[in-house]
Amino acid sequence: MGEKAFVESAGRPIQLFNSMNLDGWRQAGPGGFRIDDGMLVTVGGMGLLWYAARQFGNFELKVDWKVTKKSDNSGVFVRFPAPAAAHDPGGDPRIAVDQGYEIQIDDEGAPDGAMIHKTGAIYNAQPPAKIASRPPGEWNTFLIRLEGQIYNVTLNGEPAITNFKGTRSLRGHIGLQNHAPEDEVFFRNIIVTPC
Repeated sequence: MGEKAFVESAGRPIQLFNSMNLDGWRQAGPGGFRIDDGMLVTVGGMGLLWYAARQFGNFELKVDWKVTKKSDNSGVFVRFPAPAAAHDPGGDPRIAVDQGYEIQIDDEGAPDGAMIHKTGAIYNAQPPAKIASRPPGEWNTFLIRLEGQIYNVTLNGEPAITNFKGTRSLRGHIGLQNHAPEDEVFFRNIIVTPC
């Protein structure tokens, strides 16, 4: 039944964050997110805010984000299993790193400045073609498209990742990283369109 419901909703945009509360979302690991004037804002870390209400297979995800300083670190995770564990009610946020893919937000590319760790990269898997992020304080837009094992990412309309061939799950959750106490990253307009 779940697969049928997924197919029936193809092409219909789904707003994952309603700008008022965290309905449908759960936190794994330390830190969290606060809601400030209709935006999600990272607090502490390293943790993961994940959309628990539904998993997605093939989809296009639009996410607006901005940083407060060039070294701010976060990311958008796709297609990972639920981070639940019997010994930890909050779940382990590392599952998103180990079993999904992270589209990175970090213009400095910690820890080593390598392109494979910079904004727009599929973290530790594929560097971006170029860094197309705007200066701190300005909004950026990721458009992340997953069809089968093919991943495409644009940042502010510029191709960052073109036809990356993944090897991980074809279905899973979507999440946002809260990386560390010194990082403050804002998110809004989190819209997924199954395809």
